[in-house]
Amino acid sequence: MSAAEAIPLLTPHPRRILIVLHGAIGDVVRALPLLGRIRRAWPDAHIAWSVEPKSSPVLEHHPWLDELIIYDRSHAPWSFLPFLKRVRGGDFDLVLDLQRHLKSGVTSLISGARDRYGFGAANSKEFNHLFSNHHVAAQPNMRLKLLQYQAFGDALNLPSAPIEFGLAATDQERDRARAMLHDAPRPLLGVILGSSWPSRLYFPDSTAAVIRDLARSRIDAPAMFPVLLGGPGEKELAADVMRHLEDIPALNLAGRTTLRDLIAIFPECSAAFGPDSGPMHIAAAVGCPVVSLWGSTAPERSAPWGFDTLAIAGAIPCHPCYLRQCPIGRECMRRISPEQVSAMVRRALARPAESA
Repeated sequence: MSAAEAIPLLTPHPRRILIVLHGAIGDVVRALPLLGRIRRAWPDAHIAWSVEPKSSPVLEHHPWLDELIIYDRSHAPWSFLPFLKRVRGGDFDLVLDLQRHLKSGVTSLISGARDRYGFGAANSKEFNHLFSNHHVAAQPNMRLKLLQYQAFGDALNLPSAPIEFGLAATDQERDRARAMLHDAPRPLLGVILGSSWPSRLYFPDSTAAVIRDLARSRIDAPAMFPVLLGGPGEKELAADVMRHLEDIPALNLAGRTTLRDLIAIFPECSAAFGPDSGPMHIAAAVGCPVVSLWGSTAPERSAPWGFDTLAIAGAIPCHPCYLRQCPIGRECMRRISPEQVSAMVRRALARPAESA
């Protein structure tokens, strides 16, 4: 047993808890079930979450969370000391460092919390494990990230709890989404365009081919109306898809929606498809069946919860490479045929009938 593991465990009912997970939108979404498990175990505790601005909308208005502590990396290094000062002033007695990096380790240590949980050396980077005095059990690298986060609940001996995300739009956000979708015929097909890694992107012509196939009605499936979803950085990609669609009608919302809008839009969609991305995890979290497309990353580690059977991976020996930039033109994504994707979307639509 290591020195860190030998330190006595925390008091049974911590008063103030800090979750440290700054980065990717998808990671924050997948950590929400851990937040719910903590809230059920300690309903009176004050729970805060330190996060970067890009992912903070996922946590806004969340019923299980009491406080957001924002670290704005775009103004680093000047923003780091004020951020740490706020963390230090939080009087936390328990910190859960889910981020695994040096910066999150420093955040955990500076908090002054008596009990600081983190990943062990085998699952962390940049000496992150040295800043924690309790470590979760070693995690298989290809275990679903959501379950790796659940290991913190196991280490704390928390009662098991359903995997729930508690993610919901406000009434105002739902009204805005319905206004944007007012003239779009049902059923809606959410088309997720973007990803934070260029190597993950699906091709505009392939995306358009999927849409064209699903826009045709069949005996076993109705025609679907496509809604293109992406941030400002996906406007050009969306325009390329629209050009390939030619006379197929579509609603292009690329650059017109926020993350909070997506929380309200996906429940209006009968299904969605797209590459590994934060919006993909948001879709799954709010119950929209999502067909996920995988090239440089692996569904074994990151498939959206509840919809792993709808994942499609490019058949190529170098999958998964975990490279942000592909040196061979995203051949893995090219090997995912539009016919595969549209067939999987139809399978997604049939899921309620299959489970009945």
